[in-house]
Amino acid sequence: MRRWPFQSSEQAPIEHFPVIEDLLRRNVEDIFRVERQEVRGLTFGWGGTLLVEPARALALIEPRFKPFGYTPFLGRQGDLVWIRAVPLAEASERTKASVNLLLFVLTVLSTLAAGSLVSGSFPFVTFNPWIAPLRLLDGVPFAFTLLAILGTHEFGHYFTARYYGASVSLPYFIPAPPPFLFGTLGAIIRMRSPARDRNSLFDIAAAGPLAGLIVALPALWLGLSWSKVGPVPPGGAVVFGDSLAMRFMTWLAFGPLPPGHDVFVHPVALAGWVGLFVTALNLIPVGQLDGGRIAYALFGARHRQVSLAAFLALLVLGAVTGSGNWFVWAFLLFFVMGFQHQPPLDDLSPLSPARYAVGVGCLILLVLLIPPVPIAIQ
Repeated sequence: MRRWPFQSSEQAPIEHFPVIEDLLRRNVEDIFRVERQEVRGLTFGWGGTLLVEPARALALIEPRFKPFGYTPFLGRQGDLVWIRAVPLAEASERTKASVNLLLFVLTVLSTLAAGSLVSGSFPFVTFNPWIAPLRLLDGVPFAFTLLAILGTHEFGHYFTARYYGASVSLPYFIPAPPPFLFGTLGAIIRMRSPARDRNSLFDIAAAGPLAGLIVALPALWLGLSWSKVGPVPPGGAVVFGDSLAMRFMTWLAFGPLPPGHDVFVHPVALAGWVGLFVTALNLIPVGQLDGGRIAYALFGARHRQVSLAAFLALLVLGAVTGSGNWFVWAFLLFFVMGFQHQPPLDDLSPLSPARYAVGVGCLILLVLLIPPVPIAIQ
């Protein structure tokens, strides 16, 4: 999701670049007063003043650049508006879904195995799944609920991206068989084209977490209604940490818990907890996570500073709570995701006030959904 794999494979010879630069510049002069120009590798840029609204400018320039294999990006640097011509060909649609289907089937199997563990059936311990494969059906409540949450999350991105005409892949589910606790590392989609503006970038990013919560919250509530409160037995046990939202829903379901008691969650409730946790992780405003995209739509060029602040906050959270989970996640984000974000085509048009309010709400959701200590052995 960090790169768009559609750079044109048929570039003009080097000696033709001055001619192409001149032709491209002439195609913007009726709507843009050029004051500076620069060339960086295969990319051309012109700084100056727009004579029309940014959205109108992009709509006019895009079809003019397309025959040359270039895509325009509008942004601001210092006191000047810049139009940059980047050699990106149109993203091609990929219709083969065999890899997506295979990964989904493997994820179904791995989450069924994980769900069996949650239900008290231990594959290769209490039963042999090769001899008695139907015993894996004990994991259906957990697996079905979790995959419904993850699938709704990813298809929220997918259908919103398609609504805006962006090229996007079907979801890739990531199986993680036992001993990994939940049977999956989530799912991702690949954006094959840049967002058109901050509003569409925001909608695509926010659609996933908000859609996933529509399934996760009712699933959690239903699962809590099937859960039991009992005394904590002696010996070690896996404890799933409470976020503010989780603690509030537990209080609504059971009231204050007696001393020495805890909630023994039903598999559906555990899947709901995982859904809230995954949503919280995705809302962290770093790099190209959903929260990072939301932060870019909100803060633009200050996105990198916001990402760095979020990274440091994860380290502080890990130090304060003593939970090594946050150190692992922080450095995974640092080394794998990074703090950069590709701009939309139109980085000048501001985010609408309603979306700005929803974006602030998403940051508040992060605080409500994140458990200080996600998983511990007690």
